[in-house]
Amino acid sequence: MAQQLKGHPLAKSIRARVASQLNQLPTQPILAVILVGQDPASHLYVNLKRQACEEVGIGFELFFYQEDVSTDVLKEAIQDLNVCEDVTGILVQLPLPNQKTDEIIAQIDPQKDVDGFHPENLRALQEGKDNLAPAVALGIIELIKRTEEPLNGKQAVIVSSQIFGRPLLPLLKKMGCQATIVSPKDPELERKTLTADILISAVGKAGMITGAMVKTHAMVIDVGTTRTDQGTLGDVDWKSVDPIASWITPVPGGVGPMTVAMLLENVLKAYRIQN
Repeated sequence: MAQQLKGHPLAKSIRARVASQLNQLPTQPILAVILVGQDPASHLYVNLKRQACEEVGIGFELFFYQEDVSTDVLKEAIQDLNVCEDVTGILVQLPLPNQKTDEIIAQIDPQKDVDGFHPENLRALQEGKDNLAPAVALGIIELIKRTEEPLNGKQAVIVSSQIFGRPLLPLLKKMGCQATIVSPKDPELERKTLTADILISAVGKAGMITGAMVKTHAMVIDVGTTRTDQGTLGDVDWKSVDPIASWITPVPGGVGPMTVAMLLENVLKAYRIQN
């Protein structure tokens, strides 16, 4: 039976640390969130971020737009937030309904890009610099560290899109891991996942990672979420993987809480960069 790698306890300790450090700042950091459309999941995630900010003492400002808002209007809104000295961090809740996501993200001041998706921040991450990095990637790394397993020389396989997986590569490399990204459509997916000492899946297809795809004693990090009649399910088929893995993250309650906690860390880091 795998040990559960729960995100809530670690996220709670990170929030407490952030709150303590925020109390020592001369002014309050503020997170500005742009939310477009009526997607229930996006509204849920934004509310979780609002609650987390209020809990630790970060100001929160929501800018809501209807689904048909133009890309240019969103870019202008970001430009205004970029020059607003009171705003520490800017976050565009993804996915957007039909706007040009890359153009909109690229409009954010890199020093205020608390989601870590700006091309300049991604490039700096690849170069090993200590810039703002995607919160979900940072959350995954913190969970892996929490196991206290020796990581040097371990093989990590990330089943995801290139966009999701790329920020993880330098972070895993920094810990001594060799990491590769594998498309969920790869015809040799099972052969490749069986090489993984650390298997990370972020596809959003319930139960696609089965026990037959997992190396004995592998660490399994499940990022995927799919809403079903049975509740929210991850990419990992728990029943078949649990007896094989050494560690496994639950869904929900694994990577999700850590992503929000690392967002708070990023707001604090952005404040320090700007000041």
